[in-house]
Amino acid sequence: MILFPAIDLKDGACVRLKLGEMADATVFNLDPAAQAATFERQGFKYLHIVDLNGAFAGKPVNAPAVEKILAAVQMPCQLGGGIRDLATIEMWLAKGIRRVILGTVAVKDAELVRRACRLFPGRIVVGIDAKGGKVATEGWAATSELTVIELAARFEDAGVAAIIFTDIDRDGVLAGLNLPSTLRLAASTSIPVIASGGLASMADIDALASPACARLEGAITGRALYDGRIDAAQALLRLAVPNVVNGS
Repeated sequence: MILFPAIDLKDGACVRLKLGEMADATVFNLDPAAQAATFERQGFKYLHIVDLNGAFAGKPVNAPAVEKILAAVQMPCQLGGGIRDLATIEMWLAKGIRRVILGTVAVKDAELVRRACRLFPGRIVVGIDAKGGKVATEGWAATSELTVIELAARFEDAGVAAIIFTDIDRDGVLAGLNLPSTLRLAASTSIPVIASGGLASMADIDALASPACARLEGAITGRALYDGRIDAAQALLRLAVPNVVNGS
């Protein structure tokens, strides 16, 4: 079970949003690269990065901050936000991002996802963000008619490395992970699933460490880690079971 610390970038700073609202952002660190280095020193093995401005703009916006993060750490990083075409995928992989996360484009252009998986095996992740049970797009500003399980089924045989499932209704409000929905998704697909949105306390960590969650690849932690509700050392210890992501 991998615990991914999250760095969400808005205007070059490390922030956390509440319920996905850009207007409701808390700044936690003005130096994202320093924050990434801190996570690495704490023992985290894989970093999750989101270009929030990019998710709304449909193109990379916080590239300088991402590049500084890559220069500051040795651990692999996965990145989402504003990645909507092959050129951008190639650009980020060439810069050193281990896995790119495709969200909006996974809803709008499934064939692009499939092509990317063929070109870059093991390096394409699909981000499925749900609001009220339906898949959200455009930085969570729009909602489709697709259900989470329907979207996942589109990529069952595509070679997607993982699916990140985020419950937007719980994101940034410390309401606890939506494990029932996450586990239903994981049971419906052979693609590894990562839980995201709402991880609030060590109780969530204990739940993730239970046999029921063994099928999950990992979980993403944000606000609870920043404000001390999650003890990094204890969380990593409790989740210390063999788990390999693409050989890393």
